Amino acid sequence: MQILIIIMFGLAWWFGLYLLARDPAKPLLQRVGGGLLLYALALAAGDIGAANADPRLSTAVVFLALTPAIAWVGALPLFFPIEMALRDRLDRLWQRAVWPLSLLVLLALVADLMVVAVALVLLPLLFGLALVIRRRSDQPSPKVAWLLPAATIFFIIGVMGLAVPPFSLARQWVLLAVGVDLGLLGLAAGLLDAFEEGETLRRDLRRSFVGALVAATIFGGQIAAALALGAGLRAPAAALLYTTLAGAIAVVVLAAPFNTALDRLSFPGARRLQRERAELRALEEALPRRDDLSPLLEMDEATFAKITRRALSHYGDLPRLASSPLIELPIIAQRLQARNSADRPLERAAELKSLLAECIARLKPRSDEDFGASDEWRHYNVLYFPYVVGLKPYSRRGNANNLDPLAQQALDWLAQVPERTLYNWQNAAARLIAADLRNETACGLKT
Repeated sequence: MQILIIIMFGLAWWFGLYLLARDPAKPLLQRVGGGLLLYALALAAGDIGAANADPRLSTAVVFLALTPAIAWVGALPLFFPIEMALRDRLDRLWQRAVWPLSLLVLLALVADLMVVAVALVLLPLLFGLALVIRRRSDQPSPKVAWLLPAATIFFIIGVMGLAVPPFSLARQWVLLAVGVDLGLLGLAAGLLDAFEEGETLRRDLRRSFVGALVAATIFGGQIAAALALGAGLRAPAAALLYTTLAGAIAVVVLAAPFNTALDRLSFPGARRLQRERAELRALEEALPRRDDLSPLLEMDEATFAKITRRALSHYGDLPRLASSPLIELPIIAQRLQARNSADRPLERAAELKSLLAECIARLKPRSDEDFGASDEWRHYNVLYFPYVVGLKPYSRRGNANNLDPLAQQALDWLAQVPERTLYNWQNAAARLIAADLRNETACGLKT
């Protein structure tokens, strides 16, 4: 049993960090990844408490085991398309309720009201289950459409099983079963993220897992072997084992930000060197995610428009553009060959950026003005100024204070557009860009 707990801890800790490292800015990955990390801490705390024969950790363990359920509730609405108004309402409701709900669960556990604590997380979970079953057809990814309801059902059963007596054999098995359900939710989140980005998950996931496994075996295996030859796994030794495993896995999974921090310490005055090394690391992270098995010419219009929309959103990030299927456009190779440039991922990404800029420029109305607020300017404005110029209409801190008059005028106009409306306009404009990319005379896609 103890070996299974250690293995499950390592898997949950790795998968949680992996999801967070994919894109720390995405709320879905934050919540699912955070839930997996809390679950891993619950396993470690329970094992350390059992090794010390200390029942005082029971409340902390159960609380850590229930908090992933709260994160699960917050993740469910984010599996639906952003165009759904219900998604935003449920997300705002969860953001307001997450801390009060967590506090109520903790108070119920302190008062030894296990049934109340479990009920507090079960009711939102049941509502979320009903939602994902009823709106299953709205799921953008077919794989997620069946995986998400099944994982939620089994997770609810696992949460109900947490009401068994503390640190009993039954609870340990329940905790292990809950980990499988959380893993399925993490897989659903990873699949959806890869689907939305036009990337593949399998190779990137395998590379991260192999690296984490090697690190955990090298460092954690030494401690495990020493404990097996010694007096057994007591509390201090158990704590050492889990912290060593956690540290070794984190260094591998979070290698890019870890090396970025090292560069800042090692080369404090060499900003260019730091930037170039960061770009190379980002490219290394992006390449395994590139989907080479999706022929562009065989894609339907909706899928092609989706990956075009994602490429536009990564306009200023060459490593992320390098993971886009659009770098395989025949015209990219033609343009590189015409310029006698090396056919490398970063060169393709830079050429794709130039190509997107040209397509965006073609959306500009024929006028002597550089900016207009009429409807004919709408599609050009919502792509050019946020992506090419880099304006952030809903974050004043993200914009420079010394904007030129044109950029300031565009920023004032964008700030008056509701966020959902801006998103819909960008989608419509992305469809025009996608059609342009697929057009033989406009961007030379066909050969």
